[in-house]
Amino acid sequence: MGKKLLLVNCSPVRNGATAEIVKLAAEYLDGAGEIKSVCIDDYDIKFCRGCRACHKTAKCVQSDDTLKLMGEFDRADVIVCVSPSYWADVPGQFKAFIDRCTPWSNTHEPHAVIGKGKKGYAIALRTGPNMRECERIIETIEHFYGHLEITQSGHLGLCSIEYKENVADRVDEIRAFCDKIISD
Repeated sequence: MGKKLLLVNCSPVRNGATAEIVKLAAEYLDGAGEIKSVCIDDYDIKFCRGCRACHKTAKCVQSDDTLKLMGEFDRADVIVCVSPSYWADVPGQFKAFIDRCTPWSNTHEPHAVIGKGKKGYAIALRTGPNMRECERIIETIEHFYGHLEITQSGHLGLCSIEYKENVADRVDEIRAFCDKIISD
């Protein structure tokens, strides 16, 4: 069997431009392995309390769907996070998840771990024409990957996408990016 690929819609919108990109990526990656697509809004993620208990125990004191979503990260060989810009960064729902992943962060010992050898990719989109905002989103995702020891393997920034209908003009870029994921 091939790789296990996880596509994450980092937007709480299940049928917008971000979801359309996730859908296209799943189609273009078909045949590369087992594909699972999830939406951050499928999970109940509470805000981090900042208590730092996880710095001593490698576990969070809260109970929600963070473990469930981290289980998906653990099962995957390849992770592709697709994020729109919400005020020049990832949406708050995805940022809350990142914050809750502190037990897995390699910045303290002990820390929880997910399987080794994972590759992470990022796709950022925004409504405006300036790539700087996409770069900031990519930096956030790649920083997150780094602390989980997921190898940052590539990214794609897509500007001038406000609605899912705008994605149609960018399918060649998305397909080429997926071809890179397949060939890696």
